[in-house]
Amino acid sequence: MTDGLKQFRITPEEFRVFSEFLERSCGIVLAEHKQYLVQSRLSKIMSENTFSDLKALVSALQRPGANQLKEKVIDAMTTNETLWFRDIHPYDILKNRLLPELHTEQKKKKIRIWSAACSTGQEPYSLSMVIDEFKKANLGAFGLGEEIIATDISSSALQQARSGRYEMLALGRGLDKDRLMKHFSENADGSWTISPALKSRVRFQSINLLGQYSAMGQFDIIFCRNVLIYFSADVKTEILRKMRRQLNTGGYLILGASESLPGLSDCYKMIHCRPGIIYQAI
Repeated sequence: MTDGLKQFRITPEEFRVFSEFLERSCGIVLAEHKQYLVQSRLSKIMSENTFSDLKALVSALQRPGANQLKEKVIDAMTTNETLWFRDIHPYDILKNRLLPELHTEQKKKKIRIWSAACSTGQEPYSLSMVIDEFKKANLGAFGLGEEIIATDISSSALQQARSGRYEMLALGRGLDKDRLMKHFSENADGSWTISPALKSRVRFQSINLLGQYSAMGQFDIIFCRNVLIYFSADVKTEILRKMRRQLNTGGYLILGASESLPGLSDCYKMIHCRPGIIYQAI
């Protein structure tokens, strides 16, 4: 434990005020027993800014011109846990059902997919691999191209994602050797960089899911996986309604394995794929 962390104590009132700030800023809801998480993730910021307690940090966040500090705090509190081809079946559904359907139905426009809360890029690059493999098996598919918009609130995660460069430890989490050799090149320092062809299909940008998405345009598919679990029920419902407005009618929403739609039958229709569930915009 660092010296900064030893001096960092949280009272119940400080935790409450900080939790309200975090939910107001990015939607994340902290359970009451998560004080240890705040301590571990904010200890570096507390030490660098010589804050003696969480109250001092919250006070600083509320001052004018605190945007940079606010960004650092949100960045530290954002979960960047991610895998390549996480849960696998969403990618099988994309390959075996959704891409063939889009190939058949859409001849005159670019295919657009949104990877929401993309973290360090594993999900959008996994999607790009699936598209690449589908196109090689179906010559002439998607003649007008494909675009994956990958968004996150974490600036450090987006910086990593844009680089397309990963250590072997990160690549070992869900990426098989065949895809590694096919889609990556090894660097002198032992890291690996994703191929320019896959990278060119993906565009990263900063998006707070509490904000508006209308400027992003319309999508055929939205992947929003393993992020809604951190939001309150009301915020989750609001986000899913806003996402419906960005989905083409008949387009698809793919959520995480433990996530579901909270009574949005006027927006989406549940489709069982066995394995996996997807939601079609109605």
